[in-house]
Amino acid sequence: MKVRIKIGSLTLLARFFDTECAKEIYEILPLVAPLNEWGDEFYFQIPKILPPDETATEDVNVGDIGYWPEGHAIAIFFGPTPISEGDKPRPISRVNIIGRIIDDPNHLKMVKGSKEIILEKA
Repeated sequence: MKVRIKIGSLTLLARFFDTECAKEIYEILPLVAPLNEWGDEFYFQIPKILPPDETATEDVNVGDIGYWPEGHAIAIFFGPTPISEGDKPRPISRVNIIGRIIDDPNHLKMVKGSKEIILEKA
């Protein structure tokens, strides 16, 4: 399941994995949402409430896309967060890993400060 992420002038391709959580989110695309930042993590609420699943973890990597059950939000990781130790991202709490950015996730640093994200089927 390929998705397109649009933030400001940047467009990146990503892939959602074959999990129930990822499928349920894919079905509600497209989404347009206000964008929040937490270090080098973008996150945004979605109109879907899903439980933690078998992929739920605090061990994430640059380029991972997660669903944050506590915040009903999608999180996109592209560098360290305020609670990271070193350069690896660390979420505030467990996220369901729903996908991964195909393009270079480091490009997301160029659009920090953006106010809106569009997530759509590619």
